[in-house]
Amino acid sequence: MTSNDIGDPEAGPFTFAPLSPGAFLTRAAQAFAGRTAIVDGDLSFTYAEFHRRVLQLTGLLDAAGVRPGDRVAALCANSHVMLELHSAIPLHGSVLVPLNTRLSVPEISYILKHSGATILFATQEFADTAAAVAGAAGIGWVLAGGGGDYEQRLADAPAPVLHEPRERGLLAINYTSGTTGRPKGVMYHHRGAYLQAVAMAYHSRLEPASNYLWTLPMFHCDGWCFTWAVTAAGGTHVCLRSIDTAEIWRLLRDGGVTHLSAAPTVLTMIAEDPAGAALERTVAVGTGGAPPSPALLSRMSRLGFEVTHLYGMTETFGPIMVNQWQPEWDGAGPDEISVLKARQGIGNIVARPARVVTPEGLDVPADGKTMGELVVSGNDVMLGYYRDPDATAAATVDGCLRTGDLAVMHPDGYVELRDRSKDVIISGGENIASVEVERVLDAHPDVVESAVVGRPDDRWGEVPVGYVTIRSGRDLSAAELIDFARTRLARFKVPKEIVFTDLPKTSTGKIQKNVLRSRVR
Repeated sequence: MTSNDIGDPEAGPFTFAPLSPGAFLTRAAQAFAGRTAIVDGDLSFTYAEFHRRVLQLTGLLDAAGVRPGDRVAALCANSHVMLELHSAIPLHGSVLVPLNTRLSVPEISYILKHSGATILFATQEFADTAAAVAGAAGIGWVLAGGGGDYEQRLADAPAPVLHEPRERGLLAINYTSGTTGRPKGVMYHHRGAYLQAVAMAYHSRLEPASNYLWTLPMFHCDGWCFTWAVTAAGGTHVCLRSIDTAEIWRLLRDGGVTHLSAAPTVLTMIAEDPAGAALERTVAVGTGGAPPSPALLSRMSRLGFEVTHLYGMTETFGPIMVNQWQPEWDGAGPDEISVLKARQGIGNIVARPARVVTPEGLDVPADGKTMGELVVSGNDVMLGYYRDPDATAAATVDGCLRTGDLAVMHPDGYVELRDRSKDVIISGGENIASVEVERVLDAHPDVVESAVVGRPDDRWGEVPVGYVTIRSGRDLSAAELIDFARTRLARFKVPKEIVFTDLPKTSTGKIQKNVLRSRVR
């Protein structure tokens, strides 16, 4: 038979099945029925029980009047409820709208209105907020725990209602943080979430024996798609409803935790907790959201964490790039290893190779020096911004997504971020990368973390100012830290002022430089 004899390749009766993340639980319920799927405090569920509850939830959605394509909002802690919604909604054919649990009532109300959500699910931690926003939006809501009716409605649900999805159909709308204006609704598709989950399972080396600790919010990029990746691998979801570093260390020692994900600031909190001490076995960690400093990576390594640097955005289903370790680097010294691990790396296995381009869209030389804007593309890039074609067009260049991050391309094809374009400080006509200055400040043994922003200056236009958190019990002066920086940086890059303070952060652990810029101005 020649290739011309096969006819229409789409016509085969059993050749293709649409890719959707709901399929992972269907498989896991068969392959890992008796294995523990979820641990949520005193509750635990096997994969068979998880699957049964998810099927009941599809019936609950239908009985509540939710139809395919309708938006279902979730204001939930990291919990079995949020995991059940992540599997039930793709199977049902509706659209998930995960809500940032730290937003205000007006902010959540805006998202409910903009997305057109028809129902809201909430866990007991957010009952008051859920009641307020659902009432304002005029939609029904379901409460899990705290006297809510979620469990009873599951038990009373009619037969499961399943709809086969379209791969490029709308799966979820994830809203950006909105630090520069109204949050934008990032549209995820079934194919992207499925493939991103496969990529996360592969790069994190998840397996049935894995115990994944949910230090990352499940509402953030759908938990970087680990909400589905752990299920795909048949591992155990260990839910953590709020960040409690003492509890994290207890679970690391006694709970069999093998994997977790967190922003660098959360890793700093873990490393600084008095309960912290070197682990007897290695725990795999994925970190992203901001470039981790080599100093932080070295410290985590000494505590027994194998940290892999990931890079992504809400618009890319979470991490679209991974700093994949090469065995040839094993012989490098500790300092060189930390520098290598701080790079953002290469596209993950379902993404296209990342590019660094000039304002004209041309690729910069791969010399590790020439800066340009990082642009990405592939299976794990959004469909666009919901009801905002102008913003979608503005974020697109040459078929790629503009990240707004400035980077260099190294000769080995690995990308290294130098700064966000909005965070670059221009002093006397010279560009200062805030990340470079922060890495120097973070290298001081008394510094926990830092953030550097530009302060308006009549002579130079801008000058760098460092906001710094120091270790408890340490006595470090601004003059000492500035002198430390002067031995490692060009004079114009050295902060003109040091402010010792706790750094403002988002719910996902990112330092809010926009807040610091407002303070300094």
